[in-house]
Amino acid sequence: MNRPVIAIGLDAAEPSVLEEWMAQGYLKNLRRLRENGAYGRLKNFEAFSAETPWTTFLTGCSPHTTGYWSPLKFKEGTYEVGTVAAYDFEEYPPFYALGEDFRIAIFDMPQIRASSKTNGIHVGAWGAHSPQVPSASYPESLFQELVEKHGNHPGLHKDYAVCVDLKTTLSLVDILKTGIARRAEICRDLLQRDRWNLFMTVFGEAHAAGHNFWQLSQPDHPLYQHFRSKVSSDPMLEIFEAIDEAIGRILEKAPADARVVVFSAHGMGANTMDLPSTTFLPEFLYRLSFPGKQALLNNCPTGELPEPITKLNWKYWERHIWGTKTEKNPLRKFLRTQTPTRIYRAIEDWIEPNIPSDLAPPLRLKKQSRIVPFEPASWYAPLWSKMKAFALPSFSEGYVRINLKGREPEGIVAPEDYEAVCEELTQQIYAMCDARTGVRMAKDVIKTRKSAFDNDPRLPDADLVVVWQEEYATDTVESPAVGRIGPAPHYRAGSHRPEGFILATGQDVPQNVTIPTGHALDLAPTILNMMNAPIAEHLEGSVLPILQESFMTV
Repeated sequence: MNRPVIAIGLDAAEPSVLEEWMAQGYLKNLRRLRENGAYGRLKNFEAFSAETPWTTFLTGCSPHTTGYWSPLKFKEGTYEVGTVAAYDFEEYPPFYALGEDFRIAIFDMPQIRASSKTNGIHVGAWGAHSPQVPSASYPESLFQELVEKHGNHPGLHKDYAVCVDLKTTLSLVDILKTGIARRAEICRDLLQRDRWNLFMTVFGEAHAAGHNFWQLSQPDHPLYQHFRSKVSSDPMLEIFEAIDEAIGRILEKAPADARVVVFSAHGMGANTMDLPSTTFLPEFLYRLSFPGKQALLNNCPTGELPEPITKLNWKYWERHIWGTKTEKNPLRKFLRTQTPTRIYRAIEDWIEPNIPSDLAPPLRLKKQSRIVPFEPASWYAPLWSKMKAFALPSFSEGYVRINLKGREPEGIVAPEDYEAVCEELTQQIYAMCDARTGVRMAKDVIKTRKSAFDNDPRLPDADLVVVWQEEYATDTVESPAVGRIGPAPHYRAGSHRPEGFILATGQDVPQNVTIPTGHALDLAPTILNMMNAPIAEHLEGSVLPILQESFMTV
């Protein structure tokens, strides 16, 4: 007999924090579900921890199988990066594509397009964090119907702030709470429209809360001591309390015989990857390629470091970073760093002449609609052809591409030197450390290819993937090879961690038990098992021991 399952995702919710809050008496609905069901943690892949978890969950396949590593794609035969957005799900469909025997309702899952292949309803990009798809629904009219009845999500594509901008950061609290409340009402509405075999939604607000409020909530962030006294409450806890209340309201409309799954495919911690990947790594590789030169962040080359930056010179984080650009012309330097943004934009073409052999100014890139202009890694693109290796734009780990002869249009590194260059860079990256604590920056450097011309299309664009340490959110690094880089202002307060969780309750689920640690790949077959649905052979995970009965893979 098919049994309904209500699956609720908490995007990038950190299990260790949720467990602590539940132990302290918060998150009453989640605590009740945990006491009445089974709970366990889930591992995920350490590399590519930001953008692959939802595709991994939805397909039940690893990135090595799907070939989906990032929404950004290096264009072979050029020195350009474009966007591919979400995975296309053509080769590996969503695990819930089960045919006519199962009625499915999907509301606001990130990174999956609304599709008629779903036997039921599908609404995408209503309020998901970084949905990577356009707002749409199946049936087509459903999206507008829900917006007219319940409202849009005020945070769609606007659920972010620079963490040192306290006013803008705190303005997100009400935005996210409004989205949470509206999400709950939409889910209650949709749950009453049919007896769904699977109803699934994801609280993207959990993701936004971790990115934006970590420094105001968790003492492991370097800015916690400075900012915590400036707020009257814990905004991250406020958001999760609102989510917890919304979960209770949603489940009021669940069928009496429904099994419930609450989960996260990955977690969150103090941001140890934004600055290293987007800012320090590209500058590090620039300095290696052009010995004796510094492009950015040579603002404190020696001596004692100042306190971490707690206020931007300008509203835009990228303009603060651009203001550190090495400049011999004192007038140009003054205008770049002191001119109000409105005036700066008017005279930018004079302040920032178009020099092919120089960094590309971020405001000009933004005008040209170039990809991720706020990422310093993209500013170095005009120089990539002259560099031995360069950093690709990234939202998570550090990505290093070797400028290989025969592969890149103006490659420098000979194929016979590929292995040696990869090894040299690996050792130099391992030698980089945080300038304040001495902690080694790289936890791991992963070589993705067995040989120079390993051109498997499922491989990542990067030749080396740098997994950064998670001990300290650095704002300055030091390297024996290139010196000190920084300090730089922190951008987002929280970044991803490769650990999630699953919490399940309902008929045949044992109460108050802890299940062994599983993997995010196990989520899809486990949910299908709870639905009494067939499990496709290509799913790479295993059914977690949640139910007291089990079903065969077909």
